[in-house]
Amino acid sequence: MDVRPSLSRFGRALVRRRTCWLPTWRGWGLAGVLGIALVVAVAANLHPFLAVTRQAHGGVLVVEGWLPDYALEEAVREFERHGYARLYVTGTPLEQGSHLLHYKTYADLGAATLLRLGLEPAAVQAVPAPSVRADRTYASAVTLKRWFDRHQVPPTRCHVLSLGPHARRTRLLFQRALGPAVRVGVTAIEPRHYQPRRWWRSSEGVRVTLDETIAYAYARLVFRASQETVPVATAPGP
Repeated sequence: MDVRPSLSRFGRALVRRRTCWLPTWRGWGLAGVLGIALVVAVAANLHPFLAVTRQAHGGVLVVEGWLPDYALEEAVREFERHGYARLYVTGTPLEQGSHLLHYKTYADLGAATLLRLGLEPAAVQAVPAPSVRADRTYASAVTLKRWFDRHQVPPTRCHVLSLGPHARRTRLLFQRALGPAVRVGVTAIEPRHYQPRRWWRSSEGVRVTLDETIAYAYARLVFRASQETVPVATAPGP
């Protein structure tokens, strides 16, 4: 007797039988090995991909004012080494401590630090950006572009200093803000609070690297400038 389940004509119109191939235990084992190898390869190359350096020496040097002191020290060496026309410091308002400090923005704080490190006042220009809800790097870049336009000193080359895996997104957003007429380069200063080549071995390295991975993907694939990301035109400094 045939005990196989039978379907009505209506049921046969909705479903049909297909042969399904499944891996053997050897197949599953090979898939697991390949999966692990892929994860290891991505982990090993993710941080170097984000912490990119693309040279565009000459022109002007731009420093993000929120960088730690050791990165600002490297900015002084970079400025003296490659003969830039001027050094611009960008940044939005301080998020903590502004009531206790004379400086209210990362741009002003970073510029003051660079002067204390030995640069001449004529060489350093703070370009503070107003507060925005999101995309502060892009807001800082747009503010810098407006400063160049207002003072009629558009550069042809602009080299930006950033920190670790923030560098690739920084270069992308500065290039979008400054436009195709300006060649934008970037240097990723190596972070000291975790080991970049073993970023997955510390909570700080994991947090920073994964955050920047998501942020770069957003900037590359989703980001569009809006009223919340483009600051209102201001007149920062002479």
